[in-house]
Amino acid sequence: MLPDFIKNAAGHLLQSSTQPYQVHRATEIIYKTCASQATYTISEEDKRNGTVQKTEDGVEIGVGKTMWHTDFGLPATFSTWSQVTMLHMYLVCARLRNLDKDAARSWQQQLVDHYFFDAEERMDLTHGITSRGVRQRYLKDLFVTWRGLLAAYDEGVVRGDAVLASAVWRNIFSAAADVDVRSVAAVVSWMRLCLKMLDQMPDEALFAQASAAFKWPAKNELNVVDRPVRELEGLLPNAPAAAAAATATKVKAEEPTATEKESIANMQRKLGAV
Repeated sequence: MLPDFIKNAAGHLLQSSTQPYQVHRATEIIYKTCASQATYTISEEDKRNGTVQKTEDGVEIGVGKTMWHTDFGLPATFSTWSQVTMLHMYLVCARLRNLDKDAARSWQQQLVDHYFFDAEERMDLTHGITSRGVRQRYLKDLFVTWRGLLAAYDEGVVRGDAVLASAVWRNIFSAAADVDVRSVAAVVSWMRLCLKMLDQMPDEALFAQASAAFKWPAKNELNVVDRPVRELEGLLPNAPAAAAAATATKVKAEEPTATEKESIANMQRKLGAV
């Protein structure tokens, strides 16, 4: 429970676009949570020695230890960081739309500005892209990606999980042909959960508690994905039992028949006689 004086101040802040500094500070806190989810590093030694690992496409790979890297198998690249950060930003922006129109626009713009300032700094300091002109071209591409991502996730949220899963697969998992569908389903389930949690937060609590919606890790939804829905309980075979039965059937099928056994015995006798 927030004290009344904090609620009143937060409510005024959320409904007002005339306090840019306060909005800037509040959105900065939320943004840092979004940006930390798939953070990665590239060592200065590797950059000096030219030994930074790269993908087949020449994209630099750093070291990432977040669940997006370890549990979902995403590479520790700028692209992964960018897509995961944008995913979290989308969830916050979806909730901000419930605010007054002017306040929502101000908050969303500040949140997006934080991202682009951070992205340009990461290009410079982490990846050594010192040319401002080159960075600006990349930033324009990122802006197009952001606009497309908003439309794709909005469509998925409205039209259903299959459409949302397609958007997640294209953006988060780079449309990889060998993607683990469990991971895609888990991210979709997690998105729905976060949207629900954010929706349940009162407006005055958003500036202080929006980040709390992300404390439940997406990897936990893998357990939900693996659990059959209620309608299918009792209809699907138990996985371990089914696997054991399949193995037993295979072993049984590979055993020689009585006729084959007799033929083998006759051949062994003939070979022994020779």
